[in-house]
Amino acid sequence: MERQKQVLEMYCALQGWTFEVVADLGSGMNYHKKGLKHLLEDILEGWVGRLVIKHKDRLLGFGAELVFAICEAKEVEVVILNKGQNSSFEEDLAKDVLEIIIVFSARLYGNRSRKNKKLLEGIGAAVKDSSK
Repeated sequence: MERQKQVLEMYCALQGWTFEVVADLGSGMNYHKKGLKHLLEDILEGWVGRLVIKHKDRLLGFGAELVFAICEAKEVEVVILNKGQNSSFEEDLAKDVLEIIIVFSARLYGNRSRKNKKLLEGIGAAVKDSSK
């Protein structure tokens, strides 16, 4: 996270842009993060002219396209530093499945029961087998 912030800060500074870094730790499926709420409020209020992110999927797992649509409606420029190659449908699907597994894993490990650990091991093995 710290490295991403440094890259974004350096890029914006080199462009001569005034900027504020909004950073949140947590799942890309968590829509209740303070930084995300702050960012959306600022966009909707018209206080943001440009949104700069390092990777598209770092903004918000499943909701990134919605945020981009809001930016477009509010005439906010979106700059993605590492666009890379367009990913295939299969790659996008694999990323989505992995994100879901991570969320459920966090919930299961929070419970720390033996049963849940075995379930997680089974899920991990199934994912490994399906990716071969």
